[in-house]
Amino acid sequence: MAGLMLSGCGLSSGSSVPLAVEPGIIQPVPELEGQTITVGSKNFTEQLIMGYLGEFALAAAGANVRDLTSIQGSTTARNALTNDQIDILWDYTGTSWVNYNGNTDPIPDARAQFEAVKEQDLERNGVAWVAVDYQVDNTYAFAVNQDAAKRLGVQKNSDIPKIMAEHPEDATFCVDTEFASRNDGLPGVEETYGFKTDPSKVKVLTEGAIYQATAQGTCTFGEVFTTDGRIKSLNLKVLADDKQFFPRYNIGVTLRDEMLKRYPQLAQVFQPISERLTNEELMKLNAQVDVEGRDPADVAREWMVEQGLVKIPGQG
Repeated sequence: MAGLMLSGCGLSSGSSVPLAVEPGIIQPVPELEGQTITVGSKNFTEQLIMGYLGEFALAAAGANVRDLTSIQGSTTARNALTNDQIDILWDYTGTSWVNYNGNTDPIPDARAQFEAVKEQDLERNGVAWVAVDYQVDNTYAFAVNQDAAKRLGVQKNSDIPKIMAEHPEDATFCVDTEFASRNDGLPGVEETYGFKTDPSKVKVLTEGAIYQATAQGTCTFGEVFTTDGRIKSLNLKVLADDKQFFPRYNIGVTLRDEMLKRYPQLAQVFQPISERLTNEELMKLNAQVDVEGRDPADVAREWMVEQGLVKIPGQG
């Protein structure tokens, strides 16, 4: 189990689950009763929601859950898992394949990508994957606003070099810090699609600010996540990744292999979530937080209750 001495990575010791739940479809698991399990997440909306989904599932199963969501950065969150600082982390197959395992060529087929990630992570890092959701693929994309789409006639990533040549004033990009330097981010896109951005025309913004900046035309091309609810609310057009550069980013639960061997029941606790969660569902959940301003924990518990996975105490 994850220890509570987390100062090495600057992480706090965690807190309890923010909202109470009772068993629903997810029933108590005797082997998990009273066991302390620490759930982590990265620090963006979808990860916060997924972290809380995991926490409520574990609480319904009878575990004593510690909340360590909102860890800054993918690498820090992954290190927290491998260093025994957290026990559970929902993660993405593409992130593991490229960022954690150093591969440069993504595998377009989702199942083949997962099998390759599962094998490498287990052999190299002692990390196991369970409850992988092929219905959710939160991959990267570029988006433009509707004015740019019509004015420039841009439909796909292969159109970007032409836009840069014919309309250099429109060759502006908004990206976040990780995307600006990751192999599966801007450097890889440039190499695959044959263009080179002018550094003076690349704005590095926080992930949340990119959507509004793209909608307002601050930049022509904005980096987005394909399950983000702000794509619809801001009426952005997502460009096709016609050369299939971006890896599949199917989401699944990662945990240390020794823990899975100790508690194989964990796979069955998370599986009902993966069976019910789709890209469309996740976009709606993300929008409730990013567009409507709701709390991620409230959104996550409400969805779990709607799906019958858990119940709210006192409501039957």
